[in-house]
Amino acid sequence: MIIALSEYGIRFINLIYMLPISTQLILILSALGSINGFIVALYLWVQPSKNLSNRFLAAMLIMISIRTLKSVLYHFNPDIIIIILQIGLSACFLIGPLLYFFCLSHLKLITHQKVRWSHHLIALVSVITIIGIIFPYQQHLELWRNLLYTLINYVWLMYIVLSFIVISPKIKSITKQAKLTQDDIWLLSVFIGNAIIWLAYFTSSYTSYIAGALSFSFILFIACLLVLFKFKDKVIKIKYADKEITTEEADLLIDRLHLLMKNEELYKNSLISMPQVAKRLGISTPKFSQLLNDNLNKSFSLYINELRIEAAKSILVSNSNQTIETIAELCGFNSQSTFYSVFKKQTKLTPAKYKEQTLNL
Repeated sequence: MIIALSEYGIRFINLIYMLPISTQLILILSALGSINGFIVALYLWVQPSKNLSNRFLAAMLIMISIRTLKSVLYHFNPDIIIIILQIGLSACFLIGPLLYFFCLSHLKLITHQKVRWSHHLIALVSVITIIGIIFPYQQHLELWRNLLYTLINYVWLMYIVLSFIVISPKIKSITKQAKLTQDDIWLLSVFIGNAIIWLAYFTSSYTSYIAGALSFSFILFIACLLVLFKFKDKVIKIKYADKEITTEEADLLIDRLHLLMKNEELYKNSLISMPQVAKRLGISTPKFSQLLNDNLNKSFSLYINELRIEAAKSILVSNSNQTIETIAELCGFNSQSTFYSVFKKQTKLTPAKYKEQTLNL
């Protein structure tokens, strides 16, 4: 078998040289995903944390890489060795389940399943292996190209649906947040990328057989960027880990900050900035940012807007006849629309409704 693969490899390389430049470019782009898939999978697998979700993701990438590599080889050389076709489709059978287990482990739900994940995977691997032994591709071409091909794709789809059910509560919580976390982006990227690759293969009869491999190359490129950004953030956190503000110092700074805001009402200045407040506190801007993020769990804009809304509430219930536009300006908002948006976000009420409910208590 090794000799046959070597001979096929030589024939395939010779075939590449005979292709037009444009076709060679498509070949490179489509094969790039498979090659990089193996590299990224290796990177995830050797991470020192040995995170289970990383292991599932690595295994899924390997299965997709095998599947797409089979597509590339078959697309550019239909005289491919039959065993490669069987290996490619067998790997495809496991992509969906590995996505499902990745989602479960990423959300810390893997231990809540009635059937242990290892037993689940062993059963699936056993099924596709036994089918391959009893009905080898070479002797049962029609079976693999029709029934088994369709069945494998629908099994993949079934696990995509199950994965969506698993992450749907997370998606609902994400829609209520103003900002996505890195973990949210990572989870959604893996799920959506997997679904896109499935769709590309499922609709390949209407587009191109190589569409799945090309989509994997593109999605993997995006995923690699996410990994790099994630690594960059970790480096930054490690870099500043030894510069954490002590609890005692943080308490003193927070007291000074609150006193400064109470006495001078700096938040009522619509042009107030973080460097200006940091300067009044006598600390650097990065340190002030760290104080807000690590000790108050707030961004600068959130902290300032909370103070502005509290001031607006006081004016609204003081039986003042001032207009909403005037109140917004007095509290530091540079527009009435921004005031409305921030007020409703923090109180779940409009300014007028808040005033009505409070005065009727």
